[in-house]
Amino acid sequence: MNRPDAILIAGPTASGKSALAIRLAQRLGGLVINTDSMQVYRDLRVITARPSVEEEASAPHALFGTEDGAENFSTGRWLIAARREYERAQAVDLIPIFVGGTGLYFKALTQGLSDIPTVPEEVRARTRHEAEGQTPEQLHALLSSLDPLTASRLRPSDPQRILRALEVYAATGESLATFQSSRSAALLDPARCVAVFLTLDRPALRERIDLRFEQMMRDGALSEIERLSARQLDPLLPVMRAHGVPPLLRHIRADYPLAEAVAEGKADTRRYIKRQETFARHQLPDFRFVEAATAEAHILSSLDAS
Repeated sequence: MNRPDAILIAGPTASGKSALAIRLAQRLGGLVINTDSMQVYRDLRVITARPSVEEEASAPHALFGTEDGAENFSTGRWLIAARREYERAQAVDLIPIFVGGTGLYFKALTQGLSDIPTVPEEVRARTRHEAEGQTPEQLHALLSSLDPLTASRLRPSDPQRILRALEVYAATGESLATFQSSRSAALLDPARCVAVFLTLDRPALRERIDLRFEQMMRDGALSEIERLSARQLDPLLPVMRAHGVPPLLRHIRADYPLAEAVAEGKADTRRYIKRQETFARHQLPDFRFVEAATAEAHILSSLDAS
């Protein structure tokens, strides 16, 4: 088989990406590199369906559970870490296998990252202090008054990106949108990679999501969120917004029935898969959409044909 520069496996939640990456790593000699913005946090193994200790031991893994939940681990920081792991894989003759559900990470990997100025830590801290106690909708309204162009591109329910835009405006006095047209060079050339986005029949995928959420609850997701709650972290941090975390936190901290929290976690995850697919279709033009059941055969045949 011919060796690509990397294998890229994107796809919706619960589509079997991780298991596929492990099988390929075992068969081809690969390093599985996390490309999921929530699986980087060590606080959340169960609720993010991070590979188990046994699965991580079955093939080389990188960037899983490396960051503390108190950190706001940005796409830029992930890309720096991803470059390091990519070069490490090359040095030891392993195929880098990037796998995860965060489309923005794959876009940065293959198209470069917007050249946004570094926000000084004191500006970032001040912006986040001023945001404490405000709802995402209130923060979006504030951004609309300062940077209406960027605000028009962001969902009012996306506090992480809203805060990022507010930080950039506070640091530079300029709209985040003015910096997004300039991009750094991409780490990977998609033409030299095998890049796939896994697809499944939508009803079957919804059923898999529900079953997996129930399994996560049996595996100790609630205890995991109890430990996270005890840390009293900033509620606007990414780790506090992971799918399933907000409703389980409400159950722990308030009179919110567990059954309703679980139902909300499932529903939130089902909504997310539509956004994942929409992003991929519009923002990842070099990815081949393939059925999850035939993805392994497709990847292996692509290596034979390259």
